[in-house]
Amino acid sequence: MSLSFEGRVVLVTGAGGGLGREYALAFAARGASVVVNDLGADTKGGGKSSAAADKVVEEIRAKGGKAVANYDSVEDGEKLIQTALDTFGRIDIVVNNAGILRDRSFARTSDLDWDLIQRIHLRGSFLVTRAAWNHMKNQKFGRIIMTASAAGIYGNFGQANYSAAKLGMLGLANTLAIEGRKYNIYCNTIAPVAGSRLTETVMPPDLVASLKPEYVAPLVLWLCHEQCQENGGLFEAGAGWIGKLRWERSQGRTVRQKNNPMTPEAVRDQWDRICDFTNATKPANVQESLQSVVSVLSQVESESDAGAIPTAAAASVAPGAGINPTEAVGQKLPSTSFNFTQTQCILYALGVGMSTKDPDHLKFLYEGHPDFSCLPTFGVIPSQSSMMGGGLSSVPGLNIDFTQVLHGEQYLELYKPLPTSGTLTSESAIADVLDKGSGAVILLDVNTYSGGELVCYNQFSVFVVGAGGFGGRRSSEKAKAPLPPPKRAPDAVVIDSTTRDQAALYRLSGDWNPLHIDPSFAALGGFKSPILHGLCSFGFAGRHVLKQFANNDPSRFKAIKVRFAKPVIPGQSLQTEMWKEGNRIHMQCKVKETGAVVLAGAYVDLHETAEASPQSPLQGGDLQSELVFAEIGRRIEDLGSELVKKVNAVFGWEITKDGKKAAHWTIDLKNGSGSLHKGPYSGKVDVTFTVSDQDFMDVVMGKLMPQKAFFAGKLKVKGNVMLSQKLEVILKDYAKL
Repeated sequence: MSLSFEGRVVLVTGAGGGLGREYALAFAARGASVVVNDLGADTKGGGKSSAAADKVVEEIRAKGGKAVANYDSVEDGEKLIQTALDTFGRIDIVVNNAGILRDRSFARTSDLDWDLIQRIHLRGSFLVTRAAWNHMKNQKFGRIIMTASAAGIYGNFGQANYSAAKLGMLGLANTLAIEGRKYNIYCNTIAPVAGSRLTETVMPPDLVASLKPEYVAPLVLWLCHEQCQENGGLFEAGAGWIGKLRWERSQGRTVRQKNNPMTPEAVRDQWDRICDFTNATKPANVQESLQSVVSVLSQVESESDAGAIPTAAAASVAPGAGINPTEAVGQKLPSTSFNFTQTQCILYALGVGMSTKDPDHLKFLYEGHPDFSCLPTFGVIPSQSSMMGGGLSSVPGLNIDFTQVLHGEQYLELYKPLPTSGTLTSESAIADVLDKGSGAVILLDVNTYSGGELVCYNQFSVFVVGAGGFGGRRSSEKAKAPLPPPKRAPDAVVIDSTTRDQAALYRLSGDWNPLHIDPSFAALGGFKSPILHGLCSFGFAGRHVLKQFANNDPSRFKAIKVRFAKPVIPGQSLQTEMWKEGNRIHMQCKVKETGAVVLAGAYVDLHETAEASPQSPLQGGDLQSELVFAEIGRRIEDLGSELVKKVNAVFGWEITKDGKKAAHWTIDLKNGSGSLHKGPYSGKVDVTFTVSDQDFMDVVMGKLMPQKAFFAGKLKVKGNVMLSQKLEVILKDYAKL
């Protein structure tokens, strides 16, 4: 899909020729309205003419484009921006391209030579950009280009004034990138090599002719497009080649020790290692720069040996560092309200794959159904506005790059079934901030209320790439931890296909990230096509458990925890594998076509059924059979695989006492390496035995023959009676039982 600038207004300074002219023509060709600025001066800044700008405007208009000329100096920045506002009503993009030369060897550089270059290049870029800044902030969009030079990056003989100004523009751009980020204003710097009036004085004519400005313009257009998320970058470009530059720093050496003076001899002796770029680091901001240096203070004070500066992961918190847990933890975010009707509940159910093809789904899809309900996992929807609304950006101590934020894990707990309409209010707070070295983890707790009553609780676990190394704790007792599944075959597996339009449908529930719908935006993230929302897969897996183990009863659903491992492409099939351990259903979700695990360490907690909870062995504690089943469980752990081969059946046991049901056990010797389940069992049972606690003990101890118990009505059997013969394998050696 071609990049369009339709509706955008672009100002290009120094656009009367060379690179500026090429930028102006290229933007206009793709629908932008262009302000063509050129003072009409010569290469040294002398003279003034409207001819250069007028000619470019004529070229644009002749091709059906929209353009207006401006003849002011960049030192009159407000006038340039006012031309854009008066003519086109807004300003979206500023390309600071205007420049002159006053080349002199350093000794011959006059005050005028120095001041004029700084005024046009550095101060001019400042004044033009400052005039546009608030307009960009108010509209929450802006793209700015600063034009540096190889002379500024590397230095060049006879260009001390020019080099200083050009590198100054890079520093200006880096700070604008930081300050503008939260307003969607991105600033990048280019160091172009192209034929122009300025380069023809320092390059051979044939080289000037071959380095065409049209080979640089595509980079500028891409950096200025709304799809481009690059911010604070520095790029060299020319002849069709583009390269990105970054700072690199050696590991360095600490050359002082506690209570000893630091000497130049110590610097001399460590010089080779100070300058050794083996395993070099690449600090990306002031915080990373300071962290390693400040960490030396604690290193020296602890009298550790002088050596390499610790990595950022081991560094102390530097003054003004991007993340400060002491400031952030406990901070409350602005409360949010979520108004919804039954439509949103139905739309969400469709978004997570429910269909009228399955009769069991109708209660979630039809408001006229007598048991119309809201899916439990809908509980993430009202709370996610705390994340989506940018509330984190207002938290002190969280100065982070929000383009590097990933949704790592999610926990949802329900305190009552969700209503199908109404207003829900969410209160959010920072529960903890963890240092994972390569990044930071922010735990955001969100409590959601209906009419003042707590309905559900969410914990968002947010990973910020590259924000680690501030010296914080790696773990927290406040985190809802993921749990690995049992090491046996799953008790149930559900495979469900997503559709090509799954993400397009799910996003209507409120997550409008273009990553899930726009192929061009997805490509920027390295994906071949848009990916499915992690919370959509979360919804698929949650309803699989709800149906498989809770008969689609939302009141049974207590909590769900997942870790988002890998993306899913709409159209792929989700395979949810489930293991029942009492009232906890462990699960993991895979892409069936690739086998990749997409939801890991996941589980769902269910409420006990009414029939099981009052008299379960966990409460009673006075059933003799409980000890027997505990031993059976140990035998299965030791010999599970062997028993499964011999038995290949699932046995259910209903234990009664005083004529009432007292306990329910399931011995699974059919799946995986076998297992023992306490409480209700939603899987398929081959044979079920009902017997009193005392009669069960008599059978186990050999005091009562099973056949006599059966014919006497003391042992009731339902299912495949013949499988009861295989019980001997489990119950033999009763002395140990």
